[in-house]
Amino acid sequence: MTELAAIAGRRRFFASAASGLGGAALAWLLAQDDLLAGETKPAHNPLSPREPHFAPRAKNCIFIFLDGGPSQMDLFDPKPKLAELHGQTLPASMLENVRFAFINKEATLKASPRTFQKHGRCGMEFSDLLPRMAGCADDLCMIRTVVSDQFNHHPAQLTMQCGQAKLGHPAMGAWLAYGLGSESQELPGYVVLTGGRGTSGAATNWSSGYLNSAYGGVLFRTRGEAVLNLANPAGLPRSVRRGGLDALRDLNQARYEETLDPEIAGRIANYELAFRMQTAAGQLNDLSQEDQRTLDAYGVDREDAKIKVKRDGGPGQYRDFSTNCLLARRLVERGVRFVNVFHATWDHHEDVDGELPFYTQMVDQPIAALIQDLKQRGLLDETLVVIGSEFGRTPLGQGKAGRDHHPFAFTMLLAGGGARPGYTHGETDEIGWAPVRDPVHVNDFQATLLHLFGLDHTRLTFKHQGLDQRLTTVTRQSRVVRTLLA
Repeated sequence: MTELAAIAGRRRFFASAASGLGGAALAWLLAQDDLLAGETKPAHNPLSPREPHFAPRAKNCIFIFLDGGPSQMDLFDPKPKLAELHGQTLPASMLENVRFAFINKEATLKASPRTFQKHGRCGMEFSDLLPRMAGCADDLCMIRTVVSDQFNHHPAQLTMQCGQAKLGHPAMGAWLAYGLGSESQELPGYVVLTGGRGTSGAATNWSSGYLNSAYGGVLFRTRGEAVLNLANPAGLPRSVRRGGLDALRDLNQARYEETLDPEIAGRIANYELAFRMQTAAGQLNDLSQEDQRTLDAYGVDREDAKIKVKRDGGPGQYRDFSTNCLLARRLVERGVRFVNVFHATWDHHEDVDGELPFYTQMVDQPIAALIQDLKQRGLLDETLVVIGSEFGRTPLGQGKAGRDHHPFAFTMLLAGGGARPGYTHGETDEIGWAPVRDPVHVNDFQATLLHLFGLDHTRLTFKHQGLDQRLTTVTRQSRVVRTLLA
């Protein structure tokens, strides 16, 4: 038999088998993937709860993102050697192949004016700017050696939130919603709260990317209506809106059965969720349900500190941040999987010593209140709280007593959700330039976060552009940092 005849024979076999053994196998495979449309079958809700790969420690996450890069050597990582070397330049060997955002390589070292003390039974060190967070030391896990590959804001924010400095990739909140679904039936699986000037990366930091749009972050507002255009227009009864959505659902369902396009299933789910949210979102922003002691603890009625800063985002920043922290707790109570609390901007290229107190006074009280509130309500064990940024600040001074971007070693904090409490991880060199022990790349941090949720970062994948894409990127061998686990 010639090679052409053999090929033709194989084609005839598979064509005839399609109505027999091959057809049965195909039908079984389609049924396994919920793709067989024999009888009318509702489109699958992308946010339906799903089982993790293994037993999780955390169920929900609150990621407080301090956009711009807080100065780690003024807050978390004391470097007394900087006082000795203040005003000196670094050896040329240390600056080879190093890129800065603004300063040149003739910049000199800058000491910190802050005082540090050890706190809690664990002896975790904090500066005098964060007294209330320092009081939570025994509940915190401090990582002093986080490393990023990016030295400018937007690429670094994409790396921290999405795993790599490229547009179009899903944020970690979207990955968690994709991997686990959501336990909330009346609120999104991923909610975003913002304050200040707005992040450099904006909505790219909470995008669903190439995943279904149902997994993307939904932006909630601190003041007024939680979600714009969610309420029915004046004079439109709820029953009429329901009838319109039913008709739209039927049309989308018919199209779904023709195409099996999962994005249509996401569209149906989003419309239905929006309808249910009309009541739930309004209740969420009604803080009259909270007792006065709780409101005072978070500081939701505080006035902004009388400290002049250049980029504070306007009046009411203290109230907004406090309210966002309280709303984050209310969201996870209601089953929301992932809450991002963004605040911008901590980008102190000038007067870091004078401006930093404005921001630390804003966040110190409500973050400490959030951790204590979650703990008191029995929610901290299953809620992972993350406090971090895209990078830190350089030990070199810039301009009028500022500091430039520094991705080579910076600090992040964890609390609850299976993170190791009362533990300080890693060590940087005597000026805080780079890790000398236990570095944690951003992708390693992400692999560890997924692990706490019972997800193997190498198995949580999505086929896109011919690759099994994942949060921790396919081009780097990332690892779970097990010393960060309780």
